[in-house]
Amino acid sequence: MDYARIRIIRAGPLTTIQDAGRPGWLAHGIGASGPMDRGSFDRAGFWLGASGRAGIEFSRNGLSLEIDHGRIVVAGDGGHFGVAINGRRKKWPFRAALKRDDFLEITPGSAGNYGYLRFSGDFELPEVLDSYATNTIAGFGGVEGRSLRPADELTIINPRLRVESRNLSAMPAETGPIRITWGLHADMIPDFVRQGFIERPFLISDKLDRMGVRLDDPTGLFRDFLLRSLISDPVLPGDIQILGDGTPVVLMVDHQPTGGYPRVGTIIGADFDRFAQLRPGTEVRFEPVSVERAQTIRRSIIV
Repeated sequence: MDYARIRIIRAGPLTTIQDAGRPGWLAHGIGASGPMDRGSFDRAGFWLGASGRAGIEFSRNGLSLEIDHGRIVVAGDGGHFGVAINGRRKKWPFRAALKRDDFLEITPGSAGNYGYLRFSGDFELPEVLDSYATNTIAGFGGVEGRSLRPADELTIINPRLRVESRNLSAMPAETGPIRITWGLHADMIPDFVRQGFIERPFLISDKLDRMGVRLDDPTGLFRDFLLRSLISDPVLPGDIQILGDGTPVVLMVDHQPTGGYPRVGTIIGADFDRFAQLRPGTEVRFEPVSVERAQTIRRSIIV
């Protein structure tokens, strides 16, 4: 069996193995996981023409690795990072053929929280519920259900050395409000609070991970808002919950299965990736759209 092996030299927090995730298990208390920015994950695979099912998701601190054995083709996308191979800088996003003793270094860049490496072969890892995706909350998938760390070794089986040539190009930066549909409990929220939610800016806080992103609320819009005695029910990625102290929290891909806090809205699928890449301190505004409009927007970006 032909194989390549990579060794992790440096890995920032939240560096994990991810694939398309394991949807359909939420009723059993297991979130889908998968990439925080699905579009960037898919594009990194697209640059290879075809790739293994899984890849490495890394955080804004970057990642370094070396090829310990064999040869492999790798591509990277997501956010905006610096990249160098054996000290020679390359343009981001990138694609490269690597061989034994090659050193790949990804360094922090100007934008984005998450980047992705895809490889021209599959990781030799055990599947959990038909997926390689790491769920660090539940502690399974990927490498021992945890984030990657220095000295970890990953074997890639049957790597292809010839990949389809495709022109690399960075996605243009999107701007404007993050679009939402009104949430399950929006009708229970006073009109002036709902209006303030779409008129006032929030800030991405530094309290963010794959489970959720807390928003700083400079005007204290929800500080005196209380909605008690809610029944816990299923939640979804993009749901915006209001905690008991008035803090808005956007649920992400490793969210809990149920929640009892009021939900003012849900970020539409077409804007979820963009929201996930917003760095702490970034101002964010929300714009409501109908479910029908959200579906139309989603269909327009599927190719």
